[in-house]
Order: sequence, then structure tokens, then C-alpha cells
Amino acid sequence: MSNMDTEHFSPYRADGKLYGFVCVVTGAQQPVGQAIVHELAAHGAACIYACDVGTSEAYTTLVKSVAEAYPNTKVIGYPFNIAKEDETLGLIDDVLNSWGRLDVWVCSSGLLGPSSIDATTPTDLQKCFEANSMAPFFALKYAPPAMNKTTPKLAYPNAAPKDQKYGSIIVVSSVASTYGGCWGPAFTMTSHAALGVVRAGVAVLKGTGVRINCISPGQIDVGVDLQDFDMRGMAAQFPPASLQSKESQQSHIGLERSGLPMEVGRVAGFLASGFSSYVTGANMVVDGGASVMNPLTVPI
Repeated sequence: MSNMDTEHFSPYRADGKLYGFVCVVTGAQQPVGQAIVHELAAHGAACIYACDVGTSEAYTTLVKSVAEAYPNTKVIGYPFNIAKEDETLGLIDDVLNSWGRLDVWVCSSGLLGPSSIDATTPTDLQKCFEANSMAPFFALKYAPPAMNKTTPKLAYPNAAPKDQKYGSIIVVSSVASTYGGCWGPAFTMTSHAALGVVRAGVAVLKGTGVRINCISPGQIDVGVDLQDFDMRGMAAQFPPASLQSKESQQSHIGLERSGLPMEVGRVAGFLASGFSSYVTGANMVVDGGASVMNPLTVPI
């Protein structure tokens, strides 16, 4: 019997496929992270910890927009250093003390890094490893015991009892998890390592009821103008879509356009929910068909 068959975990619930879920989303101030927070809220999540380094106007806007659209979902802006083991453990303690459960952990804190090897310092590479693969490693190591906690129904909006082990870890990487030449070497190396965490995680998670999967977006339009883009890539998750002309997109992408953050968010919603109950260790490529059409050229 699938652990999706109990009433509290049916993805067909009228009140949402993620009703009652308590979620963590890192990189929550980036466009893709924001889209994922909105997607989880749209499907009934009780609480979403929107984690990122420091705070900015993006947090205020995110929390306000979710509160207006989905008033029963609590979004908590949570300053968080994804590369710190003690902060990961502290966050998990906060989640369990406040909500009694943890169901979904989305690592969307990826870092692009410099576009050439000449521009890449060892420190740059280390930071990319921390963001792209150390953060998923900490999630894999420390989230599953928390996801195994069960709880009766508590007194907060969208609350539901958790009567079984359940968890989904989602790593938002890039098509650079599989291909070389998408950007600089740091991006390729550390994105490959992110997918390595997912593939190693399948055996690690045997018997826990927790699944782990990767999302590998291709060219995503995150609303960044090339003129405003720092080519060192130490503050960006993806390259700007404007690097590729509309003519080039039509030629090289099956769907003839760049993707939108919400199109990544929808895949995260699927992987968070019981609709993906037999999916673990997968790499969901979200690139409009670019890597299928052009296996020998740069998909981004």
C-alpha cells in the first residue's frame, strides 16, 4: 500500500494536494523561490518558511502577496545561511517546536558563479559548492528525522494531523547538472554535485518514507536585464534569459521561448505532493525541450 492512501495525504483532497503541509523553501527571495512559495501556498500548505540570506523588499512583497491570495497559509520570512550546519539544525528545531511536523524541503538557493575559469577563484568555487550542493546535503542529512515526526491536528489554520512518515526533498539545480558548457565551470561542477546528492539520497532514504528529487531548469526568464547583470554571477541563480536572442530561442528551444519561474514552481508542487509518490532520485528537466533538441550544444 502506498503511504499516499490515507485520507490526510490524498493529493485529491478538495482543500489542496498539500493541505496541512509545513514546508521550507531556501532561496526564497529569488524569482524561482518566490514562485515555489506561491505554488505551495496555492495548494493548501499550512506554513512555509521562506528562507534566504538577510531580508529585502522581496520578503515583504512575498509575505504580503501570499497573505492576500492565501490567507490561511502562514509565510515566515526566515534569515538563514544555507551553508551553516548549526543554522540548519536550528531551523528544523524551530519548525518542529512551532508546527510539530515537517513535510517539504526545497533547496532553491543555487549560485551561478563566474562565467569563465579565469574569473573563478577557489573561494568562488567553494561558495558555489556551499549553495548548490552543501545545502542539499544538509537537507538530506537532517530533514528526514523531522519529516518522520507524526502529530495530531493542532490549532492553526490549514492544520491537519500527520499520521505517517512523509517527506519530500526537492533540489532546484539547472541543466548544468547534466551538461557542460552552460556557463562557467563552477556552475557545471557544483550543479553536477547537486544531482549527485539526489542520486545518493535514494539509498540513504530507504525506509524513511522520504523522497528526494532534482529539478533542472533550462533558460528561465527571471526578469533580469543583461545591462544590470553582474557577470561574476555571485548574486544570481540563473543566467539572464536575455543573453539569448528571441531568434535563438525559437531555433534552439522546442517550445520556442524561455521558461517562467512559475513553470518551475509547478514542478516543485508536483514533487512535493502525493501525485509523485513513486518518484524519487529523478531529475526533472524543465527546459522547453532545449537539451533534447540540441544535445551537443549549450542548452541555456
